[in-house]
Amino acid sequence: MLSVESSVFVDGIAGTEITEFLLSPSDERYRAWWPGTHLRFHVVANARGHVGDVVWMDEYVGSRRLRMSAVVVEAQPGQRITWQLKRWLRLPGWLHLELVDKPDGCVVRHTVEIGYRGVGRILDRILRLYLSPRFAAELDEHVRTEFPRLRDYLHGVPAA
Repeated sequence: MLSVESSVFVDGIAGTEITEFLLSPSDERYRAWWPGTHLRFHVVANARGHVGDVVWMDEYVGSRRLRMSAVVVEAQPGQRITWQLKRWLRLPGWLHLELVDKPDGCVVRHTVEIGYRGVGRILDRILRLYLSPRFAAELDEHVRTEFPRLRDYLHGVPAA
């Protein structure tokens, strides 16, 4: 199993603001969050309580364009969201977002896990080509940039 984790403290925002936004996405709001980088993010199929929602996301991370659909497999407002990547079937890939409120902001932990457990770990060597050290660095920079931008967007601060 391969994992890429980023953590950032964002002052002036609460975990509930982040989860409310990410659990009710629209392409228009997603693009306004980070124009030119965030392209599409919307619900394809709704489920009660968000667990089971299928979403479509299209964005750039560094120079790489990521287009994927995912299923919400965990949703704890203000605390955690987990999406599992999906093509026709659910894939061995997860995006975890964990949020810890502090008195003056929120710690955001963003983790991508891809791979297999057990004998399937043999395939992780192939996956390592995709989750390269360069991609991990670009993803970390992306996360450290996007969440302060989300705070600014949600609080009506004009983009720089």
